[in-house]
This record gives sequence, structure tokens and C-alpha cells, in this order.
Amino acid sequence: MEALNIAYDKSVELLEKCSTPHGFVASAEDITNYKRVWTRDGVICGLAALASGKGSLIDTFKRTLETLASAQHPAGFMPSNVYYKNGEAVISYGGLAGRVDAVTWFIIGVCQYANYTGEKLFFTRHKDVVQKCINLLDAWEFNGKHLLYVPLSGNWADEFITDGYVLYDQLLRLWALRCYYQFVPSETLATKIQEVKRQIEINFTATKKGEKYHEKAFTEAAIEHYMPCSFNPSGYRKQFDAFANSLALLLDVGSEGFKKKILRHARITQKEVPLYLIPPFRPPVKEWDNEWDLLVNNCKYEFRNYPYEFHNGGSWPMVNGFYGLALLSMNEAEKATETLHAINYANGLKEYGFYENFNSKSSVPNGVRYCAWSAAGAVLLHRSLHAGFKLLM
Repeated sequence: MEALNIAYDKSVELLEKCSTPHGFVASAEDITNYKRVWTRDGVICGLAALASGKGSLIDTFKRTLETLASAQHPAGFMPSNVYYKNGEAVISYGGLAGRVDAVTWFIIGVCQYANYTGEKLFFTRHKDVVQKCINLLDAWEFNGKHLLYVPLSGNWADEFITDGYVLYDQLLRLWALRCYYQFVPSETLATKIQEVKRQIEINFTATKKGEKYHEKAFTEAAIEHYMPCSFNPSGYRKQFDAFANSLALLLDVGSEGFKKKILRHARITQKEVPLYLIPPFRPPVKEWDNEWDLLVNNCKYEFRNYPYEFHNGGSWPMVNGFYGLALLSMNEAEKATETLHAINYANGLKEYGFYENFNSKSSVPNGVRYCAWSAAGAVLLHRSLHAGFKLLM
């Protein structure tokens, strides 16, 4: 238990180092792109702040949300990130594509903060911003059939090859709508939530029920053990997305039998990786695969998605934090504890380097050091296991 507490204290310490007057920055490293308030990173760190119960970190979460709310685009979408130059806010709404998950994470963040702190007035002050996000998500369906259509590079896996109806984004939207419903309940919203969940189950699980978006592609995908990461008009991408499938378990999406299949597949995958940290996308795309050219060209600066690295099969402590929460939701506390030990071990490498991700074959660290959401994943899981913390789901 002492080792767990030391690792926890180190994680909280890093979150404190990443706290600024404008909110959480992505890393304590002096790297320009990471010294910014990012929507998804900031909210995930904020959820960890709530889990910690530490007032100073919760205050940083509040400032994070206020910074993001003040930077909403007139059309309704949320910033990818915000930084300050000579006292002026510089806002990015995305690089090669906008970030759909910035919108859903922001909704989740506002609702989780207001629910945990009891500051209902905070939600009221930001209700119009949140409502614009809700309306924008409706528009991004494009066909009124309850699933979002996401561009390539449109979410956290911005250099991977998911696009179209991306599982991760559907689940985040479901979570966001459920959170919003706690503050603005209505029969219309309840029906929408039910329809979004139903469409996810119809198109991403092995069920034979319901009319599929793409019947031919669904049949060819032969879904069996887990929800595939995405599909578009040309067919399904069948990689196992650990982040998305963890969200599915947390949000209770799919039949009990299918959720158990997801859990079994995840456990098998976890045991195959030396660091015991399940990769977000597996199997990785390799040089001889049809998708390789698409992967290689989907980067703005330098290519990082070599097989078993970065999004292409690398291991992320942040993702495993949510996987651990999913295990806990399935009454697998012992396995969740094993996952927490694995996260803490990885975060502790190179004198508590808190690396962004690791090569899942060699265990070599990759990405930026002192990555705030690597610490956040550990804090969320630790406090859920040992302090009974629960997110609003």
C-alpha cells in the first residue's frame, strides 16, 4: 500500500505542476504545444482533480472550463486548445481537422464539476455554451439518424485512421447527453439518449436486431468479441479500441453477454503486452497493410505512428486509467488494482517521467515527459478503488 500511496502522491504533484492561472496544461515540460489548455486533456485532468478532492486542483479545473467557455467559436464548437501570448488568448480549433471530442468533453466537464461541487450556478452560467454544443452535435449527425459523423483526425487519435461513425465519439456523446440530462431533464432529451444508445448497440455490437446503417459492411465485419473502432461508407475498421470499449462498459452499452466478451478480449490483450498496459488500437497497422499509406500521410509535422507506438498500438497510461474504471464497473476490483499497479509502474519509469505513451512491444517510452493526463489516469483509478469516487455516468 505504501508504494501505491507514493505513486499517488507523485501523480497529484504533477497535476499541481501543470496547474496555471488559466487551467491545466498538457505537460510540465517546456514544450510550446503542451503548455496550453487543451479541452480533452484539461477535462480529463479535471475529472482527476475531482477524484482527488484537493481544493486547489478543483479550482484549476474550474479555471480550465472558464477558459474554454470563453473561447467557444460563434458556430458552437469548442477550442482544441488555448494559450496566452502577451496576455492575449490564442485559440486553435484544430489542425488538419476540428476536434469533435472537444465539444463532448466540455459538456462532460461542466456537468461533472457542477455535480461534484454542488455549484449549480456554475452550470447555469455556462448553460448557453453547453446548449450550443448540444445543438452542434445534432447538426454533426448530417442525416438525423442519431450517430455523429466524424472527420479523419477529428478526435484525440488525431493521427490515426478512424473516421466516419467513430465508436469513441458516439460514446462520449452519450455520456455528455446523460450528464446534461441531470441538469436539464426533458422527455425529448430522454428519448434522444435512448436512440443514441440504441444506434450504438445496433451498429457496433453483434446484435441482429434493428436496421443497420450499412448492412453489407456490418455483415462483412462479422462483429464477435468487441465493438469495432469505426465504420464509414466504405466499411468497418475492426481494430479493438480500448478507450472506446472501456467507455462502453462504463456506460453500460451492449448486452451483458457482449460486455463480458469485451472484457475477456481486453484481458487477453492486456496480458500480451509487456507493460500490462492495453493499447488504444490493436492490432497495429503495418507497412504491408492497405491502410498504411493513409496512416503515413495523416500527420502535419512528423510521422509518429510506427507499429506498436503512439496511436498505432502504443500503450497509454491515461487510456488504462479508463480501462481500470471499466473493470471496476464490471465488479473486477482485483483486476482494476492490477491495472493501477501497471499504470504506476509505467509512470514511475525514468524517475517518474510520466511519459505520454510506450512502445507496447519493447516498453520503450515515447512522447512527452511529465504528461498531465498520464497522472490523471492514475489518480482517477486510485481514488475510485480506494476512496469510492464515482463519476456521473
